Amino acid sequence: MWYDRENEWIDLFINARPASSRNEIVGIFDDTLKIKVKAPAVEGAANKELVKFLSKLFKVPKSQILFVSGETSKRKRIRLPKSEKLLDFIERMDDASSKENVK
Repeated sequence: MWYDRENEWIDLFINARPASSRNEIVGIFDDTLKIKVKAPAVEGAANKELVKFLSKLFKVPKSQILFVSGETSKRKRIRLPKSEKLLDFIERMDDASSKENVK
C-alpha cells in the first residue's frame, strides 16, 4: 500500500525523482507514489520543492507536512493532515491503479 491512514494523518510513501523538468505526479509503482520535482537533490532543495508541491496540491500548510523517514533517500514517508482533497486524490489514484491491474 502506498499510503497509511491514521486518526488525523495520512502517511504517503513517496519515491522522489529530483532534477526533473517539472513537478508532477507520475503514478504508483511498487506500492510507492512516484513524484518528479524540479529541484536538484542538493542541500535539501528537492525536499523543500516536494513539500511546496504537496502543500499546493492538497491545500495544507507546509508546516504540517512532516518527514517520518527517508529525508536523505529517494523513498520517503511523508505525513500530511487528513483533508478532503487528499482523500479524493487517494481514491482517484487507487481507482486508476486498480484499472491498470485489470488489463
